Parts: sequence; C-alpha cells; structure tokens
Amino acid sequence: MKAIMCKTFSSVSDLSWEEAPDPVAGPKEIVIDVKAAGLNYPDNLIVRGLYQFKPNLPFSPGHEGSGLVSSVGKDVKNFMVGDSVAFFKGFGAFAEKIVVPTALAFKIPESFPHHIAGGVFMVYGTSFHALVQRAKISSKDNVLILGAAGGVGLAAVDIAKAFGARVVAAVSSKEKALVCSKYGVDDVVIYGEKKLSVDGQKSFTKELKSKSGGSGFSIIYDPLGDCYSEPALRSIQWGGTYLVVGFAAGKIPSFPANLMLLKGCSVSGVFIGRFQKEEPEQSSKNMLDIGEMVSKGRLSPHITEIIPMRDAVGAIERIAKRGVVGKVVFVNN
Repeated sequence: MKAIMCKTFSSVSDLSWEEAPDPVAGPKEIVIDVKAAGLNYPDNLIVRGLYQFKPNLPFSPGHEGSGLVSSVGKDVKNFMVGDSVAFFKGFGAFAEKIVVPTALAFKIPESFPHHIAGGVFMVYGTSFHALVQRAKISSKDNVLILGAAGGVGLAAVDIAKAFGARVVAAVSSKEKALVCSKYGVDDVVIYGEKKLSVDGQKSFTKELKSKSGGSGFSIIYDPLGDCYSEPALRSIQWGGTYLVVGFAAGKIPSFPANLMLLKGCSVSGVFIGRFQKEEPEQSSKNMLDIGEMVSKGRLSPHITEIIPMRDAVGAIERIAKRGVVGKVVFVNN
C-alpha cells in the first residue's frame, strides 16, 4: 500500500507519499481499505511532536476515516469483510489501508457517502460531546463559538443550531464570517488575523458582551486559546459553561481564578480521545446519534475541499497556519 509517512518529528513539509507495509489484523482488529480520511488540526501537531502523545516512528498521520473492511482478525464477531465503517485511531488514516481495533470502529449505512463519513465524526464527535454532555445544551442557550469557521467550529455551529440555540460566531476574517452567516449563525464577531493586544482584548470582550444581548453567553466553545480565551471568558453569563476544546491559536491560556468565582461559571475540558477511552458506550451512542441526525437532515456537514490522498501534505501545511475553512477530506480513488 501507499501512505503519507512521517519518519521524524519535524516540519510537515518532510512528509512523503510512499510505499509502506500492508497492515495485518491481530486479535480483535480489522483492516480497512481507506476510502476517505478527514483532516484535523491535531494532525499537524502530531507530525511535529507537539500533540498529547507521540506514535512510534515511522507512522502515518490521520485521526479519522472511513472505508470498507478487507480482513478481520481472530475473535472479531461484529464486523465482516465488506462492511462500510468509520473509525478513529489517533493516527494512521492518511493511507490506503489501516488496521484498527474493533472498539475504535463502527458501522455506517452503505448509503452514507464515504467522503462525508470520513471527515465528519471527529469534529462532530468532539463538538457533540462538548455541547451535549459537558454543557447540556438546550434551545434556551446563548452560545459563543470561537474559531467558528474551522472544522470543529462549524460542527459546533451546526449542532448548536440543531438544538435550537442562539449562536454567535467569532472569526478572524470577513471571508470566514460569510461562511458562518451562510451556515445560519445569528450574529458574527470578527476579531482580526493578528494577535490581540491588551487594548484589543478589552475591545473584544466589549463587543462580545454587546453581541450576547448584554447578559453574557451561557456556553462558550473555545478551540483557539491564546489571547482570545480570557476576553471570551469575561463575556460569560452567571453560571455559564466555558468549553476548553483546543489551542489552535498557539499559546495555552491561563485564566485568573477570580473570574470563575465572580461569574459562578464552570470551565470544562473537552478531549475526545480520552472521552472515547473512558466512556466508550456514550461515545458510540454519540456517533449513532450524529449519523442519524445527518441522515435525517438535522445536521449538514460542510465539506469544503476533497483532495486526493497523495496530495495531502499541502493541506496539512495550510491547517497548521489556520488557512483551512471548514472541513478538508482526503480520498483514495
């Protein structure tokens, strides 16, 4: 088979599309012929050795994908050759084949397009877990989504609107604001493409409070971190929930603890990999719920680009620079 290979933790530009050994299924594992794989921000971090864990070298990046089961290992009873499946693994998806433990794969309807299944479940799984389990979203909520034009951001927009919440999108450019407006957000804040100064942070908080209607946001979804987090937290309402999803803007922020005291709010971490490990039954149910909502048209995944797998490196470089709008999916023809 061929795969995007990472041989040393370094620049994304050092990745290459090359021959790699075909995977073999061990006990309770399946081999999947990968039809599509979704690009996610952590894919660039893992290549540079900056993610929460480091795979053994060499490896292929890629957290998620979909395809057809081509072989099954010993003691596998819930999958058969030919099944259409989606999967999470943390790495290995940017390849023609992947071996996956059965606990990390789930069946999808044959009618479910692979280019959607391969790119929807990580961002939607993350955002669904964040908004539903962590924040307990309802139609009464007033939600702020930072980085709303990215993969997890748009998924959060989609899910929040499906639950009937009011949604304000915060983005870096007019182009991204237009994408979010077309996706049905109720209002938009543009914070600009440069890091916020101290005065800029104060202005950002003031504008967010204004866009909230004056009382603050009941839920804030933050995949950015850096200079955007504290100003956003200052716009939360009494008793609200602040969701820490990631740090795409670079720096991991530090919050003054008195803000949580004064706001009576909670700050809740969202790590989809740990959630899947600790609560596998709830994670599987979430995936089924997301698939059903997509099938019924309640959710509308926004796939912005479909790129041949062999050409994946350029897109991984772009997402590292926050140059990707929406969701990019790689496909094997």
